[in-house]
Amino acid sequence: MRGAFRRVRRLGLLAALVLPGWGAAPVVGQTPATRVVMLGTGTPNPDPERSGPAVAVVVNGTAYLVDAGPGVMRRAAQAAARHGIPGLEAKRIGTVFLTHLHSDHTAGLPDVIHTGWVLEREEPLRVFGPAGTRRMTDHLTAAWAVDIEERTAGVLPIPREGWRVEAADIVPGEVYRDSNVVVRAMAVPHGGLGQALAYRFETPDRRIVISGDTRPSEAVVEACDGCDLLIHEVYSAERFATRSAAWQRYHASAHVSTTELAAIAARARPRLLVLYHQLFWGTDDAGLVAELRAAGYTGAVVSARDLDVW
Repeated sequence: MRGAFRRVRRLGLLAALVLPGWGAAPVVGQTPATRVVMLGTGTPNPDPERSGPAVAVVVNGTAYLVDAGPGVMRRAAQAAARHGIPGLEAKRIGTVFLTHLHSDHTAGLPDVIHTGWVLEREEPLRVFGPAGTRRMTDHLTAAWAVDIEERTAGVLPIPREGWRVEAADIVPGEVYRDSNVVVRAMAVPHGGLGQALAYRFETPDRRIVISGDTRPSEAVVEACDGCDLLIHEVYSAERFATRSAAWQRYHASAHVSTTELAAIAARARPRLLVLYHQLFWGTDDAGLVAELRAAGYTGAVVSARDLDVW
């Protein structure tokens, strides 16, 4: 039933005004092919309530990660147990897409590589990302050479090849396809970074766009074009003036304010806009949604927390 989302969440976390019909339970006996799990909604700030940026698109039981911020594997284990999603068990996570190579989006990647292997992932981990991704993963396996040598040569009964990484530096366009998903990458602007990507997932029952870090981007608008979920980074426009002049220049060049996102989402027309990587600066989830409303956005919108599921 296309577009009929069921959101599994902790009580009290919804900071949204939704359209009529949102939140209705699916028809008994129907299980959505696709679930989107927020494994991390945070920023570089070490917030104990928000792990680093990471989103899992789970299709027919297979998980595809977008970014791997700090804490990603602990959050995946929590989601697997709390929401009954075995595809998020460590050994079953086999594919990662990176939006860009900033540390807050990649510091959890060694955990994905090595914890998945220690817990008996049999195949190499597949990692797709912008230029530099392959070099990064080569360095990450080299950095753990002592661990890999001891575990492969010793008596530990784990698969001998599961530590390997098959990494690809990708360019915009279709970057991945299997029986569950078609994934397209779009170039987006993010400060002075050479390459940053957004992703669109097309599954049997959803179209999902994940912005990654970006300033306002026409590519995101075009990729969504009425998509089911638009998962987009944001910062508080109202609190922007509290930042120093240097930080204001940076955020204006690298990120999207609530005012700007209201205009983007109005044109992109998602069935549900999900805020993540939120830069609050003294406001909260409800405050960000209120800013979007004040800027004229009337669509369904929610400010996500870790472990939210749609």
